Amino acid sequence: MKLGILGGGIGARVNINLDAIRHAENLGYDSVWTAEAWGGDAVTPAAWILAQTSKIKVGTAIMQMPARTPAMAAMTSMSLAELSGGRFICGLGASGPQVVEGWHGVPYGKPVTRLKEYVQIMKQIFAREEKVSFEGNIYQMPYTGEGSTGLGKPLKSILHCEEDIPIYSASITPAGVRGAAEVCDGFFPIWMDPEKYSVFEPDIQKGFEAAGDKNLTQFDVSPFVTVIMGDDVDQCMMPIRANMALYIGGMGARDKNFYNNYAKALGFEETAVKIQDLFLSGKKDEAAAAVPAELIDACHLVGPAGRIKERLDRWKAAASNGHVGAMLLGCQQPEALEMIAGEML
Repeated sequence: MKLGILGGGIGARVNINLDAIRHAENLGYDSVWTAEAWGGDAVTPAAWILAQTSKIKVGTAIMQMPARTPAMAAMTSMSLAELSGGRFICGLGASGPQVVEGWHGVPYGKPVTRLKEYVQIMKQIFAREEKVSFEGNIYQMPYTGEGSTGLGKPLKSILHCEEDIPIYSASITPAGVRGAAEVCDGFFPIWMDPEKYSVFEPDIQKGFEAAGDKNLTQFDVSPFVTVIMGDDVDQCMMPIRANMALYIGGMGARDKNFYNNYAKALGFEETAVKIQDLFLSGKKDEAAAAVPAELIDACHLVGPAGRIKERLDRWKAAASNGHVGAMLLGCQQPEALEMIAGEML
């Protein structure tokens, strides 16, 4: 089992806890991940962290695909991999319609088609076997459509890619998981019950079949796991309730909320409907209160150290089955990072 940490959030300020990252690096954590929303980007903090660390890998969770071309993502990845000695991981995601169309001003389109074409182009660029030429539903290289000059020509990257740069995808929809399993090196569910790998298994297997000769030894399932250590379990759960209510209740539209559908797939169908109804009615506190302790406990680690150690047994079992390759921890407590490293590494 590999361990990673989330490197901080993007709000009114860029919030990166470099002390925690360096502490995790010294403890043997494998990776740290930077976020992107509608404000700060994921790449700039990743470069900043890479420049101030020496061993830990740094990944983006996520680079929003509609915000940049596949070639730009490949160029960024190759540059950071080159400068860091191969420590960069490219994490991609579709984001959601509200951000893609409202912030970036481009069509949301078909996210799984975008992912497959995007990764194919990136891998062509990495390989440098020939000049890049691609004709897809979303991307054409060279571009010859409306507004083109007709002067574009296939090109090969000037920069050589010396490392195999891993590409991960943020996916929770069945089609998204299939696409990630087919073309990526791993994926990160926003949460995961380690005892319910079965939610993903059929789609992962379909993705492997589409890819050909591929299995779980070549694909990392790397969920985000919030860790809050303290004596009062209910108090520790409170910030997680608010966050899960936001995603289950408020992300996307009523009839197009991937996180709501995912909560239903985890076995909380009636609860997911209730949370969304409350959240969209403006009752955010009530929506948070409606997030069941059972769902939080299934996907996250909260409470006293002894309780968290016991709950880690579920993750150890998932790792031994190959169902989880890494836990990406949202944790700001050094003592919790130390305890989990002692148990898992």
